[in-house]
Amino acid sequence: MTTPTQRPEHPPQPGALPGAMYTSPIPVRPTHLGHALASEWTKIRSVRSTVWTLGVFVALVVGIGLLVAWKTSGADYTDVPYTIPAFFGLMLGQICLITLGVLVVTSEYGTGMIRTTFTAAPQRHRVLAAKFLVFFTLAYAVSAASITVVGLATAAMNGTADGPGQDWGASVLLGSLYVSLLGVLGLAVGSMLRHSAGAITAMLGVVLLPAIMPAFLMISPSLRGIGEKMLEYNAPNSLSALFGTPMYTSTSDGVPQLLVLLGITLVAAAGAFALLEKRDV
Repeated sequence: MTTPTQRPEHPPQPGALPGAMYTSPIPVRPTHLGHALASEWTKIRSVRSTVWTLGVFVALVVGIGLLVAWKTSGADYTDVPYTIPAFFGLMLGQICLITLGVLVVTSEYGTGMIRTTFTAAPQRHRVLAAKFLVFFTLAYAVSAASITVVGLATAAMNGTADGPGQDWGASVLLGSLYVSLLGVLGLAVGSMLRHSAGAITAMLGVVLLPAIMPAFLMISPSLRGIGEKMLEYNAPNSLSALFGTPMYTSTSDGVPQLLVLLGITLVAAAGAFALLEKRDV
């Protein structure tokens, strides 16, 4: 009895020498940042956490903003922008962007899918950079659109001839930038901690602690200076200054607070990139 001849797993290509390595006929293209951006965009738009967090954010900013606009009159906007009602919604809505920023990276660590991501894209810095860019673009677009809707609705309901309707563009751009940077900071903290609850708790401390501690620090004359600085640069006062109504200082336009947040975010992002290359998945 003859034994049937076994076929090779990969038949040799025509003209190939015996024992030559198999070469796939499918062309292999080098990957670049665009591939990582497409991957992260697919992830962020296809998970329910994005829909819920951004949905609640829009509901808070637009809903509370329209309610405030409905309860005001044209005389209230003689020296403030028409977007000021959106500020009240952003006070709560910023927590949604922080939460989403954290979940963009920690959810993959929690499920173990980060191993698949880094296997498909071994350039870890490229993956993290794509997460930063995709999240910031989405957060900024949604924030700017929500604030603009409130500004347009307020102008339609309470617009007057001497109202500053033409001056509220800066509050849209800078207010959106501030809350988006808070979300990016949450993403950087989440990348460093790799734990959703821990990163969200840390970010809540960053936002809430400077708003609460000044009331206790200013009791002591020796700590009063620290309390005043924390009061000036906390998130609520920074946002109010960017909207033209600073709650603590009448001279600040919110730009110094925005620059401080930008510096802190860049430092945190640098730390996230540094730790990403040093630690195992």
